[in-house]
Amino acid sequence: MRFFIRNFGCRATQADGAALCSALSADGHQLVNDCASADLVILNSCTVTAAADEDVRQAIRRAHRENPAARILVTGCYAQRAPQELASLEGVAWVVGNTHRSEIPKILSSACGTLVGDIQQQREFTFLGEQEALEDRTRPNLKIQDGCNHRCSFCIIPFVRGPSRSAPPDRIVEQVRRLAEKYREIVLSGVNLGRWGREPGLRMRLAGLLRRLLEETGVERLRLSSIEPMDLTDELLELVASTPRIARHLHVPLQSGSDAVLKRMRRWYRARHYADRIRKIRQYLPEAAIGADVLVGFPGETEAEFEESRAFIAAQPFTYLHVFTYSERPGTLAAAMPGRVPMAERKRRNRILRELGAAFNLEFRRRMAGRSLSAVTIEDGRSALTTNYLKVKLAVAREPNCLIEVRFNEDLIETGAGKPD
Repeated sequence: MRFFIRNFGCRATQADGAALCSALSADGHQLVNDCASADLVILNSCTVTAAADEDVRQAIRRAHRENPAARILVTGCYAQRAPQELASLEGVAWVVGNTHRSEIPKILSSACGTLVGDIQQQREFTFLGEQEALEDRTRPNLKIQDGCNHRCSFCIIPFVRGPSRSAPPDRIVEQVRRLAEKYREIVLSGVNLGRWGREPGLRMRLAGLLRRLLEETGVERLRLSSIEPMDLTDELLELVASTPRIARHLHVPLQSGSDAVLKRMRRWYRARHYADRIRKIRQYLPEAAIGADVLVGFPGETEAEFEESRAFIAAQPFTYLHVFTYSERPGTLAAAMPGRVPMAERKRRNRILRELGAAFNLEFRRRMAGRSLSAVTIEDGRSALTTNYLKVKLAVAREPNCLIEVRFNEDLIETGAGKPD
């Protein structure tokens, strides 16, 4: 069977899609690059915002319009949250929640239908297939943790991903060892990556796992995805600073710089705690990229609270921001909170912080301009991603999936021929 897969949302979803692709290929199915030539269209969904839901629904309608003969399978977080909503859409043959994602290769030979279970009952990390690089074909995204035990008032993810679960360390070492034979850089990801190893019975934390990977595999570079601020221990930062084999890049969700808003969000730290962690990062890693997720327009967020948050963010040594507009998610505590911020105002606040994020990035690019930085060539070899998360346009195309040294200007255009790292 020829299948086409499209992934929506976070790195964890991208990793799930890569694993599913490998599992289907191992069963003899053929991956194709466009929906029109597929017998099966798989949409691996996200549900973090209402806009994410709408993107999936539009993709279903488009796939059915362009290829009405193809059967459509919707999986992922939207499928877990609202299976009947998706099953009612024309062209959808299967809706498979995160609880049954590992069964998709077998499901394809059965009758069409909906398979969704109670995600809160899951206690084991589920393996689907080997995870390869799908997006730019040079940086595989290896998911080593799933689920989240936190209950932030705005977030739907714990309800569709279930409790925190860690992949066994021996299995991770085995996977990284294999991937390192093919790829120069491997991204370690999870729904709440910093919680890896926290379940009863596991005596190792994330820093210990990273040490094992450095000692027992030939991986040339590991990159960490998002890590919550209070999981950024001094031990972890010291390890990252001690070796060039871990990328100089940390993404640390903030959400708000206002303590009052953080409290309503049910975040487990306050602005001063976050600032302390960011100062530690800069202390250990003076040239690192530091990014943050920020949410604007949370229920009850006053103009004064937004300004407090903006001022706090402006005072941090960020190099980029991911700014999100608050979106009501059914079943979350925040969805029932009073004081909804008008959508026009949410968008205005979003624009202000995006402009601030752009200023952060420009200053960082200017500071890094002219320096020689290690980078991995990506995509078609015309670009490279530096250890500190700057995407550089290369003067001369190189072989993809190579580590090089690169110099560039503030516009991220290479100014001198790179050499192998």
